[in-house]
Amino acid sequence: MIESFLWGAVASGFLLVGAVIAYVFSPGRRVIAVVMALGTGLLIGSVSFELVDEALTSSSVAEVGLLVLFGSVLDGIPESFVLGLTVLQGGVSVSLLTGISLSNLPEGMASSSGLRANGWPTLRVMLMWSAVVLASGFASLAGYIVLDSASPTVAAYAQAFAAGALLAMLADTLLPEAYAVEGILTGPLVVAGFATSIVLASV
Repeated sequence: MIESFLWGAVASGFLLVGAVIAYVFSPGRRVIAVVMALGTGLLIGSVSFELVDEALTSSSVAEVGLLVLFGSVLDGIPESFVLGLTVLQGGVSVSLLTGISLSNLPEGMASSSGLRANGWPTLRVMLMWSAVVLASGFASLAGYIVLDSASPTVAAYAQAFAAGALLAMLADTLLPEAYAVEGILTGPLVVAGFATSIVLASV
């Protein structure tokens, strides 16, 4: 149970890491875009190999497809809830954890760069992201507790729904922002992230 909280906090902790990088190093948009593209590939792989594949072992293709579609309308669903679910299945998904972390890193960097430009003090921004880290840890814990006694079918529905939510977030946020800066190089970077996800999933 504590493990699920910790993994949720670790993944969202990259928001805080991104904020530190933004305030200390002031990275350019290109650096942020590269991390976004790599994170996109990793998350696509994680959705494919961890969430949808696992969901299909417990439910039919038609039901899973419908829930992925419904999940697409909730692109703000906390990824940490999903991490809590993977802990229930015997251990946190390394590829999913890496993908979420890499997608959180540029989000923290980009958001904090804007706040820094608007004169937000460092302590205020760090406290804000620290609160998000704690909330994400509890979201992961909630995923563990809520689905601990759930049937395999209910867990499959949750995974499929979460897959749709993650895919929507990739399409709405990460890919457009990465492409706006990297252009044609976004494709190879996403593929590199996807290939990395394959390696991590096979470990």
